[in-house]
Amino acid sequence: MSEPFDPPGQPWVRVSPRLATLRRLLLLALGVPVAAAAAVLVGLLHRSLGLAVGIVALAGLAWGFVVLGRRVRSWGYAERDDDLLVTRGVLNRQLVVVPYGRMQYVDVTAGPLDRRFGLATVQLHTAAAATDAQIPGLVPAEAARLRDRLAARGEARSAGL
Repeated sequence: MSEPFDPPGQPWVRVSPRLATLRRLLLLALGVPVAAAAAVLVGLLHRSLGLAVGIVALAGLAWGFVVLGRRVRSWGYAERDDDLLVTRGVLNRQLVVVPYGRMQYVDVTAGPLDRRFGLATVQLHTAAAATDAQIPGLVPAEAARLRDRLAARGEARSAGL
């Protein structure tokens, strides 16, 4: 990792690999039928072109399968004394620094598939939408711990305002 994206003296806490499993299953559930339909429809017009479309679609799905794993592994967060760092991205790296005193509220969500895979998302809301941050793929116990810790730190930091 490069220096601007490394928290000084602290390791990144990474999200659960179950998030990659969930997203890969969604990719397959949606991508395979679309790829098959495209190959069949083009194949009705020209057989070898339909085969080519099918091969390209399967290659795209395989590439997406690999990329999803890398994207999930890129998510991380680090709690510091005065702020929370959230990083993500493989090609375009992003680092969001959220000062505890600027947090308005912390939101924890889990849709039906997230709950099935034992995952939750923590979202931080601030007065400036540009500094909002979310951390998907947390196990519920870690999401609850992080929510409570961030809320307590946010209250302590904003009490002096």
